[in-house]
Amino acid sequence: MPADPTSLAAPRESTGPQDDLTACDREPIHIPGNIQSHGILLAMREPGLTVFCASANAPDLLGCPLDALLGATPEVVFGSAQGKLLRDDLGKPLPQQSPLYLRTLTVDGGGKVRSFHAVVHRFGGALILELEPTASQADVSFRDLYPLVGSFIAAVQGAHTVEEVCQVATREVRRITGFDRVLVYQFDAQWNGHVVAECGDEVLPSYLDLWFPAADIPRQVRELYLLNRIRLIVEADHTPVPLVGLVEEGPLDLSLATLRGVSPVHVEYMKNMGTAASMSIAVLREGELWGLISCHHKTPRVVPVEMRTACELLSQYLAQQVAAQERGTDLGHRIRLKAVQSELLAAMATEADFVDGLLRGPERLLRFVGAGGAAVLFDGTCHLIGDTPGEAEVRLLADWLAAGKHEVFHTDALSPLLPDATAGADSPSGLLALQISKLFHSYLMWFRPEVVRTVKWGGDPNKPVEAAGGGRLHPRASFEQWKETVCGRSLPWHPAEVAAATDLRQDIVGIVLRKAEEMAQLAGDLRRSNEELESFSYSVSHDLRAPFRHIVGYAELLHEREAGRCDETSRRYLDTILESGRYAGTLVDNLIGFAQMGRAALDLVPVDLASLVEEARRELAPECVGRVVGWKVGPLPPVRADLQSLRLVVRNLLDNAVKYTRTRPEAVIEVGGTREGRETVFYVRDNGVGFDMRYVGKLFGVFQRLHRVEDFEGTGIGLANTRRIIARHGGRTWAEGELGKGATFYFTLPRTEEDV
Repeated sequence: MPADPTSLAAPRESTGPQDDLTACDREPIHIPGNIQSHGILLAMREPGLTVFCASANAPDLLGCPLDALLGATPEVVFGSAQGKLLRDDLGKPLPQQSPLYLRTLTVDGGGKVRSFHAVVHRFGGALILELEPTASQADVSFRDLYPLVGSFIAAVQGAHTVEEVCQVATREVRRITGFDRVLVYQFDAQWNGHVVAECGDEVLPSYLDLWFPAADIPRQVRELYLLNRIRLIVEADHTPVPLVGLVEEGPLDLSLATLRGVSPVHVEYMKNMGTAASMSIAVLREGELWGLISCHHKTPRVVPVEMRTACELLSQYLAQQVAAQERGTDLGHRIRLKAVQSELLAAMATEADFVDGLLRGPERLLRFVGAGGAAVLFDGTCHLIGDTPGEAEVRLLADWLAAGKHEVFHTDALSPLLPDATAGADSPSGLLALQISKLFHSYLMWFRPEVVRTVKWGGDPNKPVEAAGGGRLHPRASFEQWKETVCGRSLPWHPAEVAAATDLRQDIVGIVLRKAEEMAQLAGDLRRSNEELESFSYSVSHDLRAPFRHIVGYAELLHEREAGRCDETSRRYLDTILESGRYAGTLVDNLIGFAQMGRAALDLVPVDLASLVEEARRELAPECVGRVVGWKVGPLPPVRADLQSLRLVVRNLLDNAVKYTRTRPEAVIEVGGTREGRETVFYVRDNGVGFDMRYVGKLFGVFQRLHRVEDFEGTGIGLANTRRIIARHGGRTWAEGELGKGATFYFTLPRTEEDV
């Protein structure tokens, strides 16, 4: 289907009573069973070329009775001389499914000599010969066609736009044919027609810049234009001439016949339009129906074969010029887009993160596809530029796009597709979206604002036909200009813009994949280094455990044996040795536990976090003796985790809360959790001594402490263990605090597909 990126018309669908339009699409116009009255039709079977079907007017015009005509050969119908010429012509190879002008035949019918233009085509297993009366007995000289078309070829050289080329075409076709009004009618993506050029003598009203609904030229009519480029109706008010004879295969297919009968609906349509004669010439661009050259006349009008041939040649040249103009415009557009795309790639290449490169020049990102706003949703972060929906609506759009598995998506009417994301008064109407990661909901989106437009229709498009009794359809009676205000739509996305955006997506995906490969390699190197470090740490810690135990053990024995004989200074030395030895032993044990934590496999099972909190509170009860400790434990969603590891996380965090509220007359410790998106967030909050946020980066480091050991005991490895455990589960850890006002520690765990 041809696409018109600048279409102003809203799509037209059959609704309500207009469901009868489907009847128009089903009307068998290719087998009407009759022809127009200005010519004769004979259908012949090969190889004998015997007539098996004829139009009812053939006996009168050819001077041959019907019973003699059916079954006759060309020699019987046209006389021996003319019949032989015709047989010789028909014996030559004929183009498949394409009418061919043969010659002018002279027939002596009942003493009256008549001349006919003979046109033949082969279709549906039959040779169909059409005879149109001519005033001249001389053969048509096709050498006269060039002067008819030559002026158009010369004039079109100065045209620079599709509209200018079409305007030249209307002028030349009217000069050749003499019709009262000639217009070029271009189809849009929904098959609505737009009059882009017109030439007339004011006998008929102007239709320039009017739109006509797709129902005016039904589907099967458009399909026939692909087979037969010219449709001539000499007189709308003619009396159809029936076909007579025997057609064993069924009704005679007249798809390629110039004389094919006219649908009663179309006859009425022409009368309502005020035209008695019409001719339409298909403009085929690269094999697809781009539009029509449509001609109308107030009175009946015959267009000879040579004029029709000239007009067909002109339409072919027009199609070439239209294609060339559109390709030129498209190429210029693509070149401009490619230049901006190169700028975006250069910006992304100079940044460690491609998102920073995209955002470095926001006006460039918007200029790339002519958007009013853009959103970059990557790695869980949403960046908004210009006029966009809110972050919640953008994330809703991303979920909708992911559910539909759209890698590249565009629309100029977003609201009907996703009302929840476009509920605001200033919400955009146009969306062009690129998926830049399949693993996560990562998208690059552009938005265009609503553009309210007024479309001028040739009559009310909501009433292209009207139903009458007995299933008969009648076309609308009025073609007065009818204006429609189109809302809720943006300017459509040009195919070149969609193609350029698709290319950019490939570039971004390549960057993401390359970064992923680099990160995977670094992760592999880091994993090996960590494994070696863990092995070394475990080995060293294990080897140090025995010496520290010996130091502590012998120091205790020495203290028991010599304490009574030592002076105060010696006893203080022994106490320091014992305290330091025990502390060193604890450090070694914790370091071994930390090393083992990274090596043990996780066994993910459903875990009730509330029971782990209650268990930790019981274990910490001795630490709370003699203190006032208020516990606030909110609802805690269930999770899937390694039970032993998560038990250690809960114990570490609650132990810290109890420890660092020791100086408060009344400690308050709060535990809670909530589900947010694709993860569950938990927190432990206290009103203890807190910490300075300038040093928050040290909190989760091994052996990192923000308070003196003299004030609060500990080795500084508990939070490091917590971060490591949560990271192995695919979660995050962070903390917030203020000196003297307490602290809050957070950790997240991913939600399973069943939980989301």
